[in-house]
Amino acid sequence: MRSSNPVFSRRGFSRDNGYAGFNTAPQAGGAAVGTQGNPYAQPGAGNPYAQNPYAQQDLQYGAPPQAPAGTGRMTMDDVVMRSAMTLGTVVVGAVLAWAVLPVSSSSFGLAIGAALIAFVLAMVQSFKRKASPALILSYAAFEGVFLGVFSEMFNSRWSGAPFQAVLGTMAVSGATLLIYKAGWIRVTARYARIGMAIAIAFLLVMAVNLLLVAFGVAEDGGLRSMGPLGAIVGIIAIVLGAFFLTLDFKQIEDGIAYGAPRSESWLAAFGLTMTLVWIYIEMLRLVAIFSGDD
Repeated sequence: MRSSNPVFSRRGFSRDNGYAGFNTAPQAGGAAVGTQGNPYAQPGAGNPYAQNPYAQQDLQYGAPPQAPAGTGRMTMDDVVMRSAMTLGTVVVGAVLAWAVLPVSSSSFGLAIGAALIAFVLAMVQSFKRKASPALILSYAAFEGVFLGVFSEMFNSRWSGAPFQAVLGTMAVSGATLLIYKAGWIRVTARYARIGMAIAIAFLLVMAVNLLLVAFGVAEDGGLRSMGPLGAIVGIIAIVLGAFFLTLDFKQIEDGIAYGAPRSESWLAAFGLTMTLVWIYIEMLRLVAIFSGDD
């Protein structure tokens, strides 16, 4: 059964027979290994890319398929362009919200509303079989409004925290990419299952903590406090964000190697954007915690 939830899966991994994309594409420049594990070339029920005429031909010669010009297959340039558009929309929305909306209770309410709309749009896209650029860009715009107000609130109390959080997000992303490309992390089915189990457990604990805080059982945010415990939880969340980045990188690598259609680049950009937003929010909280109350 395919899982389309972008939080707990990545397109191209949970195919009909499980993690079909893992252990098939080259992770650090190696060659692809046959068509049996290729989620984009293998014919059969449930494979939306079985009609690709190039993947089968290329893989017969033991090398990852190289997309000819004009074939409509995903390339790294497609992923970079779509990611730039999506992240750029987030940044524009954040800058406009920061510039226009003052720090107030009404702005906070607007930010929560924007976050809820972004969540709904993300869920609609996650359960669609094909990428919808309009949905993805709309999600990015509303997410940007939320981040703009959220960042401005933190900056009003901890001056410079958003800038430091951006640098921290870039550092985590860059380090994760370097580790992935060096082959120090192997994105396998077992790696994904363990990571997903930890991520689900983390989100369930956070949901319970939110309920306890809402009903007054836990004070000062509970596990999400601005103290040492909150810092530990924030570090765990950032590590989980790095884990999701490795899945994003693997999705992109598999899609390019196995000739995924160009529309998959929008899904890759969507996954990257959500992961980077996750890391930024957690990094912003972590910077505030280590900055103290001043």
